[in-house]
Amino acid sequence: MILVSGGTGMVGSAIVAELLRRGEPVAVLGRDTAKVRQAFAGTVEAREADVTKPATLTSAFEGIDTVVNAVQFPTSPIEVPRRGWTFEEVDYRGTVNQVEAARAAGVKRFVYVSGIGAAPDAAKHWFRFKWQAEEHLRQSGLEWVIVRPTWVYGPRDVSLNRLLNFSNFLPFVPMFGDGNQAMQPVFVDDVGRVVATAATKPEAANQLFELGGPEVMSMNDVLKAGLEAKGRKRPILHQPMFVGKAIGTVMSMLPITPPLTADAVDFIAEPAMADTRNLQAVLAPELMTLREGLRTYLKP
Repeated sequence: MILVSGGTGMVGSAIVAELLRRGEPVAVLGRDTAKVRQAFAGTVEAREADVTKPATLTSAFEGIDTVVNAVQFPTSPIEVPRRGWTFEEVDYRGTVNQVEAARAAGVKRFVYVSGIGAAPDAAKHWFRFKWQAEEHLRQSGLEWVIVRPTWVYGPRDVSLNRLLNFSNFLPFVPMFGDGNQAMQPVFVDDVGRVVATAATKPEAANQLFELGGPEVMSMNDVLKAGLEAKGRKRPILHQPMFVGKAIGTVMSMLPITPPLTADAVDFIAEPAMADTRNLQAVLAPELMTLREGLRTYLKP
């Protein structure tokens, strides 16, 4: 039995779908089992737990052979500390809690969906917390696999799709920064296939895989490809980073969940490049180009 935590999220649901397609028995961990059952029409076993509350994980991990941790907080990358939706609480502590529960339950393999840029000395705290989660897993004694995707796009992606949707009512697409950062976007279904293979292939044990799409391009080119897929012609209106961060700072003070924060502006503007040599050597996936992926869900 493979348990996918965060299985109703954008990435998690792609992993679940691929595992089911391969005939694997799957359980999905979530805070709301009704939501899990509805999302997968009863094709998975729903298990209820909150990864930030260790006591809830004990029974949820019983009888599980492999855990795939694809948890993200609902507003990621926009942190909402008052609700506990932060990289520290969810990405780091949530992973630590799951690793310890997995050890106690006798789980054999633990797969962590981390992120490109994770490093102990990273400039951004979200990368440091992801690396700390990785390191705890590596030192746990469990058989581990770490997958670090770059920028994941797909039908439920709120980053690229939000930018492209400005073309629905504006004569331009706004962007903070110059848009020249190097990107290697990866389609969500490809992430699902890679992680499913990482969860089941013996050769993947104790391996780190960086995962990016087959093309390297600028963020400007990513947006242009998206607009082309939608059949739109719009100029990209670049705004200075400090403008976006100032707007995000003000919005983060609102009593509601902010639609933007200064950190989120930084997150979106980061380069996202992967070293896929180990991925290709061990798992050898076939990956979609950006235009191929976009055509599966964007129509003129």
